[in-house]
Order: sequence, then structure tokens, then C-alpha cells
Amino acid sequence: MAYKNGVYVAFNGCNTTDPTQSDIKYFNIMKAWDSNDNIEFSFVNSHDKTAAVSDSSKLATIKSRLQERMRNSKSMILIITEHSNANRGLLGWEIEQCVKTYGLPVIVAYTMCSGKLTSIRSYKKYWPEKLKEFIDKDEVKTIHIPFKKELVLRAINDFSVNDIPDYSITFYKESVYDELLK
Repeated sequence: MAYKNGVYVAFNGCNTTDPTQSDIKYFNIMKAWDSNDNIEFSFVNSHDKTAAVSDSSKLATIKSRLQERMRNSKSMILIITEHSNANRGLLGWEIEQCVKTYGLPVIVAYTMCSGKLTSIRSYKKYWPEKLKEFIDKDEVKTIHIPFKKELVLRAINDFSVNDIPDYSITFYKESVYDELLK
């Protein structure tokens, strides 16, 4: 059995390899938080655990590497932007693998949310189809948070295959926001 201590991060690649045009910029922000000694943020990046793949790699090779990363993960962070609902690339496949094959809870982090998140009603339109499908069928455990350093770190530490939320859709209580976003 694989040692599950990593965090698998997924986002919409926006059909480009240009990081300024892709949602990868938010993943890069997480990595910058992690590498900055002056910021309290640390996570085990599952994408660092296997050999890199290039844009020219065969799809089977890419999927194999991604599955290896998922197998060693304790949770998935799904970065949601205004581009996330586009049905393209590997995002739907990644969600399906993380949920159905590896049983990972999903931390849904919204980049467009600036305040406390207590309802997802206005954000559903940004969900990838696979996420909608799994939530509608009650086949995934999720916590929904704004993409803020303190909340992402808290969710990474709170939600994993060892501590899965009770409900399909979970939010942090207002007291957590008050504590972390002083």
C-alpha cells in the first residue's frame, strides 16, 4: 500500500502551456508559499514525488505519472476559477481518478471568492462536470473554501483520507474564518 501523505493539486490548464494564461498560476502560488521561509505554509506536493512529464509525452505516460501521484496522496485540492467548468484537458479524468479510484476527499478552493464561504450556490456554475456529477450523486466528500493561504493550509491539515468530512459538502464555521483571517 502506498504511503499517502501528499496533496494532489488539479486545475484547468486552459489548453495552453503559457503559465500566464493557465490556472497553473494558482498552483505556482501555493508552491511559492511553501518555499518561502517567511510564510507559514507547508504541504507535501504529490507532483514532486514522481518523474516529470513534458508536454510532448504520450497521454498514457502522462496518465500513468498522474495516477502514481494520486496513489500517494491524502487529498486533492481542486482550484476553481472562471475557466474550471470548461470540458477540456485532463481535469475531469483527474477528478474521476482521485474520487473513484483513490477515494480522496476534495478541497475545492475558489479563486474568485474574497470573503467567507458559507454557500456554494453562486459557484456551482464554475464546477467541472465530473465534480457536479459526483456531488449530485453524493459520491465525493468536499470542503469548499476561498483560495486563501490560511484556509488552504487549514484544509490540507484537516481533510485527508484519514479524516474525511461527514457530509458531501462541508464549509468552515465562521469561527474558523475569524481565527485565521484576523
